[in-house]
Amino acid sequence: MNIRLFALLILFMQGITGCAAVAPWERGTLAKPHMAMDPHPLQTVMRAHNYSSREAAVGGHSSGGGGCGCY
Repeated sequence: MNIRLFALLILFMQGITGCAAVAPWERGTLAKPHMAMDPHPLQTVMRAHNYSSREAAVGGHSSGGGGCGCY
């Protein structure tokens, strides 16, 4: 019981130390736009629109349409 509690406490302490707010000037390379999760948001939106207008089955990213690309 004590070993499990001690191990849980150690894991909790390690997890807490990894949570820190990073100031914008400390980010360096990670603050650049091309390092974002989606570096081209407009292109992603256009691809999703194009895919949903061609997709005839349910599960497209936009509302239902006739395949012409209009909403």
